[in-house]
Amino acid sequence: MRKRKLKHDDDSFEDQFNDYFHNKIANSGDGNADDADADDGNPNDGNPGSGNADDADDRYAHAYDDDAPTSTRMRRFRDEDDPAPRSRGRMTEEARARLVQEREDVVIADGPPTGYRWTTWDDAGAHGPEPYPDWLVTNLGAVDTEFGVLKTGKEADVFLIERGVPDTGESCLLASKRYRSGDHRLFHRDAGYLEGRRSRKSREGRAVANRTDFGRNLIAQQWAIAEFAALGELWSGGVPVPYPVQHLGTELLMEFIGTPDGAAAPRLAQLRPEPVQLADLWHQLQEALVLLGRRGYTHGDLSAYNLLVNGDELILIDLPQLVDIVANPQGPEFLRRDTKRVSEWFLARGLDPEVADADRLADAVLEEAGVV
Repeated sequence: MRKRKLKHDDDSFEDQFNDYFHNKIANSGDGNADDADADDGNPNDGNPGSGNADDADDRYAHAYDDDAPTSTRMRRFRDEDDPAPRSRGRMTEEARARLVQEREDVVIADGPPTGYRWTTWDDAGAHGPEPYPDWLVTNLGAVDTEFGVLKTGKEADVFLIERGVPDTGESCLLASKRYRSGDHRLFHRDAGYLEGRRSRKSREGRAVANRTDFGRNLIAQQWAIAEFAALGELWSGGVPVPYPVQHLGTELLMEFIGTPDGAAAPRLAQLRPEPVQLADLWHQLQEALVLLGRRGYTHGDLSAYNLLVNGDELILIDLPQLVDIVANPQGPEFLRRDTKRVSEWFLARGLDPEVADADRLADAVLEEAGVV
């Protein structure tokens, strides 16, 4: 679509626009301004070249009238001999596929010299709590390199990412958690956990309720957003969780828990700790759950598979379904289920039942949360 090019000076845009139309009419036809009104013998034909100044004024008056027909408003951008748009409405599948391919070609052409993408730090999305940790690379010249899958689950897969600036030695390891979309997602009781996360837009709400592809993608984004927000709040409150680096769509980037050479920390379920270490891990778990309770939460799906042991330190992971034990009527029930399930693992490993008391732990958390 061709637009008029008007120079910018002290005159207002509307004055320039008005002058342009009158000059156009005055110089149309055979170039005789006196004959402009009789250009084709019909002073009311309404064409830009008809020489009808009154008609031009009328069209100009409607140029910014939102109630005027679209064709009337569009004339200010298109001459009579300009071709009209050839199609309206949605793109065809062929056109959509061509557009996707063109975008992919641009991305490939603008790709980094190494790795699989430039850093996403400057992309639209949320960043973790400030001040940022010293180990985190925020340089916009950094490149992300993927080293494979760390963990697969029902809701998401976790990949190992190195974010580093080429030729500088500046780098850090990140865990990239990517929630699945489409038909591959199988969220664990997602209907219950999504309660209270309703969209204000009726179209999005229907899509989520009907579990369409669009709705499932929205659910994936909601879970990623929920976990990112939970990690940020808990990390700031001193709870032992990974630092949330960045949230972007259905991808959540967070601190990698493991060794500098990329070996992930084992899950608690994989370990057979000695009695002294077993008691210490239970003590750390108590402190972590009490800190959660202080902020009014319980994990919501706690087990030995959602706890990492990095050296001798216990780390809580997988927190998208964090449950508010104060506002949620079922909160205390979720809490007691968490403490029961994890205490059973410690009891099976030989911890004294007087120590690994699930009910006593749940009561301590509820008391910290102010729920009596």
